[in-house]
Amino acid sequence: MNAPHMPARPIQALPDRLISQIAAGEVVDRPAAVVKELLENALDAGATQITVRLEEGGVKRIAIIDNGRGIPPEQMPLALARHATSKIASLEDLENVATLGFRGEALASIASVAQLTLTSRTPGADHAWELSGSPGAQPAPASGATGTTVDVRDLYFNTPARRKFLKSEQTEFGHCAEVVRRIALSRPDVSFSLSHNGKTVDHWNASATDKRSAHILGQDFASARLPLDESAGPLRLHGFVGLPTASKARADGQYFYVNGRFVRDKLLTHAVRAAYQDVLHGDRYPCYMLCLDLDPALVDVNVHPSKIEVRFRDSRGVHQFVFHAVQRALAQTTAAAQGETTPPAAPVPGRLPWIREPQQTSFAPSFAGSGGVAQTLASYGAMFRDAAPPVAVASALPPEPGVAAPASAPQALPGEDFPLGFALAQLHGIYVLAQNRKGLVLVDMHAAHERILYEQLKNALDADAMQVQPLLIPVTFYADPVEVGTVEEHRDALQALGFDITALSPTTLAVRAIPALLRNADAQSLARDVLRDVREFGGSRVLVERRNELLATLACHTAVRANRALTIPEMNALLRQMEATERADQCNHGRPTWTQLALSDLDKLFLRGQ
Repeated sequence: MNAPHMPARPIQALPDRLISQIAAGEVVDRPAAVVKELLENALDAGATQITVRLEEGGVKRIAIIDNGRGIPPEQMPLALARHATSKIASLEDLENVATLGFRGEALASIASVAQLTLTSRTPGADHAWELSGSPGAQPAPASGATGTTVDVRDLYFNTPARRKFLKSEQTEFGHCAEVVRRIALSRPDVSFSLSHNGKTVDHWNASATDKRSAHILGQDFASARLPLDESAGPLRLHGFVGLPTASKARADGQYFYVNGRFVRDKLLTHAVRAAYQDVLHGDRYPCYMLCLDLDPALVDVNVHPSKIEVRFRDSRGVHQFVFHAVQRALAQTTAAAQGETTPPAAPVPGRLPWIREPQQTSFAPSFAGSGGVAQTLASYGAMFRDAAPPVAVASALPPEPGVAAPASAPQALPGEDFPLGFALAQLHGIYVLAQNRKGLVLVDMHAAHERILYEQLKNALDADAMQVQPLLIPVTFYADPVEVGTVEEHRDALQALGFDITALSPTTLAVRAIPALLRNADAQSLARDVLRDVREFGGSRVLVERRNELLATLACHTAVRANRALTIPEMNALLRQMEATERADQCNHGRPTWTQLALSDLDKLFLRGQ
């Protein structure tokens, strides 16, 4: 089909107003974009109090009132002109942008598609001045406090086609409110007030970052976040990363700022996501509020008119810095890091100061013992004289019938040496009940053991030191042709993981060796899962890109199962290994492994002191 014939037109310069309307198509795509541009201008003007008033989702009216420096009346007409700004004056300034706005086209674009009124008063001026966005208008005296008020009414009144693309009033207001939240989150030193249709929706007084983030992101995030503040050369990353327990099914809790500017950058998102790969598998999204500060010359913010995309001069260096900073923050989620411990005076080189050397006792459960309370507290505390010196105080507890009290029985627990305390019992075959100096500790034994095994497998694979456990009698099982072909095709990858699997016939496989760390697992089911992952992702890829998921599967196979009775020494060995394991607060799937119930919480339950 032939294209319709277009009449020949001479080349001519477009009118200034049409140029502004074309630019508005990129800058002002919806009311939320107007709110963003005006809020950035207010912050660049040094405002400490900002009020946002919206009507009908911002379509009927958007008013931004600030107490910034204001605009002199002689410069107000220029403020509404295209490509007029006070923030840059040369190419050198453009390459070192330190302000949120710099393009000089926001006000002109907004005035071309809405009825705009600008009211401003500088400090020391007798009164304010007002200027409408109509062509040729001049400032006129007006009343107003120090600062600037930008009143935008009837958005897209002269471009009805664009107005038809807008969503419902509540949808547009939701986008506007999200923009206000993003900017308020980045500037806790500034107070913000947001109202819609005459009703106040949100108000944030100037406060510290932790309080502002708790107010905006909610108490769920505030109770499950880790502070982060790291610097390396010209880079500084600070803010909060959420624990895996604060993850969401949608990526709506992720706030990243570069030099105070909210950005959506694939490089930064990938770096943070990669840092969470050890503690958050599946389709869950982490929550975080992170600010990256660096020399403006090292980042290009002039990538898109919306200024939500950036480009780094050293993208690889920034990626690695963000990745390792977030990873180190998440690695602090150990019992030793959260306990009331004193770091050693001379930490072992190469080890983080909050990670303790593992105790000699390893957690290798033998399931012959009883899971109940096996000893009195007095005789139980005596078991750990080698681990910590006992307190020379006689126990006030009477001995159980038939159990002789030791000659010297400690009454107090050495809680500062063991943050998770000492095991008391096994609850319903699932949880380990322990006592520490703070109160009561509950441990999910399967989730905790799974994390320990996962970290051991990962370290062994990284060091190329996966120890192998040969099987005295090879385990044989029926296999389909695809599984047999996988064994023959990916033999090197299987050996790197510590598996020796051979084909005895076209329908039979034999498992001759498995990783020593997994020696208590069912060899057949373990082999089938490994072959499935290797076949699905490929031998070399499964060792690089999908390694964590594979190791998590292996660890889950061997971790102690529910309803397996553990003895008291076994439970304590598990607690000690948890204290020496990075990221021990969460299992490989993001679930918590232990929780603390303080004595004050117990007192409230039983109304003690009331």
